[in-house]
Amino acid sequence: MLAALTQLLIFQLVGEVIARGLDLPVPGPVLGMLLLFLALALRRGPDRELQTTSHTLLQHLSLLFVPAGTGIVVHLDRVADEWLPLLLSLVASTVLTLAVTALTMRALARRSAPGEHA
Repeated sequence: MLAALTQLLIFQLVGEVIARGLDLPVPGPVLGMLLLFLALALRRGPDRELQTTSHTLLQHLSLLFVPAGTGIVVHLDRVADEWLPLLLSLVASTVLTLAVTALTMRALARRSAPGEHA
């Protein structure tokens, strides 16, 4: 489990170094996740230890939202001042996520059933 956690943190660190080094407008952990995805795609999936560790982390995912919730409560006055841009970004990102999910599902459905159209 320690080796898998180290692997995840190394990918996050590399993503952070790339994001800051190249002054990219993308968060380092997002780049790290993309790099991890590419590495797993090349290896044709995670090894058993990484899979077990990831599953354990996902089981306790709700605990990872505590710092974000605390930050919102601490900066509630700022959230109140900028509620409209926050609301618009939440709605836009939700619509975008739904659209991308629908398009991905349609593409996967066509790929799995070549003779049928969804």
